[in-house]
Amino acid sequence: MEEKKLSACESLIMKVIWDAEEDISIPELTEQLRVRFDKDYKRTTVVTFLLRLSDKGYAKTYRKGKLSYAHAVRTEEEFKQKLATEETDFWFRGRAAGFLSALAANHKLTKKDAEEIRAILDDLDD
Repeated sequence: MEEKKLSACESLIMKVIWDAEEDISIPELTEQLRVRFDKDYKRTTVVTFLLRLSDKGYAKTYRKGKLSYAHAVRTEEEFKQKLATEETDFWFRGRAAGFLSALAANHKLTKKDAEEIRAILDDLDD
């Protein structure tokens, strides 16, 4: 069964959850979406997105006292790796060099970035 992709809105919600130091209340999640991403969602909309994220295996919610909280089931690193693989497969026919070339063309890579990339490539030779 193919894994369901996240919508743009679901990705924003997950980013807020991942960036939180701990489980995040629904009111705080809603506020962070407004402040960080200019998304003025109602609580019910956020809860609907969280239900979808739960169905997709990314987040879970629970109630503690009067508030509901959300926490990530999958890590941000897992998501980024999956996303990078999907985009590389789709846009660059699976060629990581094509992906890296496009990235370098559109982003100013620092000397530190280049050193880190070289170290990653050197580790592949081991």
